Amino acid sequence: MNKLSYLALGLSALTLTACNNANETASADEFSGPSRPECIAPAKPGGGFDLTCKLAQAGLRDTGILSDPMRVTYIPGGVGAVAYNKIVANDRSNEDAIVAFSTGSILNLSQGKFGKFTEKDVKWLAGVGTDYGAIAVNADSPIKDLAGLVAELKSNPKAVSFAAGGSVGGQDWMQTAILAKAVGVNPSDMTYVAMEGGGEAITAVMGNHVTVVSAGIAEIMPQATAGKLRVLAVFADERLGGSMADVPTAVEQGYDVTWPVVRGYYMGPDVSPAAYDWWKASFDKMLADPKFAELREQQELLPFSMTGEELEAYVYKRTGELRELSAEYGLVDAAAK
Repeated sequence: MNKLSYLALGLSALTLTACNNANETASADEFSGPSRPECIAPAKPGGGFDLTCKLAQAGLRDTGILSDPMRVTYIPGGVGAVAYNKIVANDRSNEDAIVAFSTGSILNLSQGKFGKFTEKDVKWLAGVGTDYGAIAVNADSPIKDLAGLVAELKSNPKAVSFAAGGSVGGQDWMQTAILAKAVGVNPSDMTYVAMEGGGEAITAVMGNHVTVVSAGIAEIMPQATAGKLRVLAVFADERLGGSMADVPTAVEQGYDVTWPVVRGYYMGPDVSPAAYDWWKASFDKMLADPKFAELREQQELLPFSMTGEELEAYVYKRTGELRELSAEYGLVDAAAK
């Protein structure tokens, strides 16, 4: 099987005082910053979107860009679909709000899971970090390594339950499907328990309600470090550093599977050019600051820095690639536009 590796990315917004709708050619100098800065996490607390918002919250504060604290608002539903529809349909010019996204958001967009809206209906703001997909079991599980999990899958795939944020076809399902296909198991034979976010899936595994959690390594590591989870594999090309140095990759265990996860932010489609430029310049400044690099590393994320038009082009390209991947895995109806 050929190595599979896919990325994708995210949004932001703010409020421009009196001349919001009057001046389409306003410069960034005419927008002095948000009055009530907000990051929308499109899931319940505890998962990757929450992590992404808190990274912006801390980064913009610690680098001195925002003096007022950024609040985090949770809008779960459809693994990002509810938040996306809210911004595009009902809050198009909100210049105070940025919205977290990940590769999973782009995958769902590629499959038409956000309703009538596409990747071209928001303003993509900044990509600020990347982690990788991973799978883990309860620390007390009899499954000790990836070979043990593969043996269980081959013996009785229905008996091994995977919990993940999102439905069949989502990014956490996709990485388990790629693994299953690599070991000769039909992904449709697996037991998959769809949850609203990675936080719920991790809780389910720690409670012994399911066998395996599929999520991002950054989501999993806090509980792994606390001794509550055992990470069987990270879907990276090579071992990661820091606290993840002891986590084996699927590749080194003989399974050629990789899945990078980009994290970032987007904004509403009618945010003024002045406000968008202010946010973009703020993220450019934050990404260049060594203080943010330290914060990103503390969150177990790896460097990824892309903003504005460059990010937009990247998202459009990746969405097309993920549409092709979705068709390959039998998600043709979902992927059709």
